[in-house]
Amino acid sequence: MIQWYPGHMHKASKEFNKILPQVDLVIEVLDARLPGSSENPMLARLRRDKPCIKLLNKSDLADPLRLEAWITCLEQQNQVKTLVCSSNDNAIAGLPELCRKLVPRRDNRSAMIYAMITGIPNVGKSTLINRLAERKIAKTGNEAALTRMQQRIEISAELTLIDTPGMLWPNIENEASGYRLAATGAIRDTALDLQEVASFVAEFLLEAYPQRIFQRYDIEPLPQTEIELLEEIGRKRGCIVAGGRVDLEKVARLLISELRNGDLGGLCLETPTGYAGECQQVAVIRAEKAAKKEARKARRRK
Repeated sequence: MIQWYPGHMHKASKEFNKILPQVDLVIEVLDARLPGSSENPMLARLRRDKPCIKLLNKSDLADPLRLEAWITCLEQQNQVKTLVCSSNDNAIAGLPELCRKLVPRRDNRSAMIYAMITGIPNVGKSTLINRLAERKIAKTGNEAALTRMQQRIEISAELTLIDTPGMLWPNIENEASGYRLAATGAIRDTALDLQEVASFVAEFLLEAYPQRIFQRYDIEPLPQTEIELLEEIGRKRGCIVAGGRVDLEKVARLLISELRNGDLGGLCLETPTGYAGECQQVAVIRAEKAAKKEARKARRRK
């Protein structure tokens, strides 16, 4: 279990719950490389049947085939539509029209749509808002948790966005999700051991995208384990310290940086089927822990 929950995020979750009844729909910005892991599990519970748009951002860094599978999966959720966008296209311009389709005009109210926009840290939410508003309103950067205050932004005569700070959930029970979030920068680099994150990424590449390893690092034949891969990348890139040893810390930083920058090509770090299986495992573990807790209580009552 990974815990990384700054105080302002706790405040944001309370504000979210407070303001939700006042908005017409919710816009959740997801990372197109990890749509499942970047989806806040608290959000579905809090929004109930409120319409929701899932913005799959950073699609230019994602694997198009895997992303199509995620779009199909997400749109099976109740009252959910998706919009794929990135900093390299103008797809975000279609958001107001999609909002209007989900919230038709009604005779007894104004034409203005009030939409809460939320998402995990460093998912690109602020950049999208600035592009929609055609002016710099929200802070942007490559560091997690930049937005600290809620703000209202009038995009047009028919759409007002209520921006909220990047919001994670208190406990990331799915360990694989935690490593994916760390690899893409949603969690601060100091929150997890960087070499462990790089090992997770290396193992994933060996299983899912072996050809990318050859293309990027000219490594053939492929190593059998993640540590062997990291060492081979280190030798290829000159990450060597005294005694001819590979500097694994330097290799870890290099690999994670290249993943974040898209140097490895478009990737999706998870599939709908694989992620669903992980969630089932988490549910089993949670149920086992609850059963043990109840058993301890029962013993104390005797």
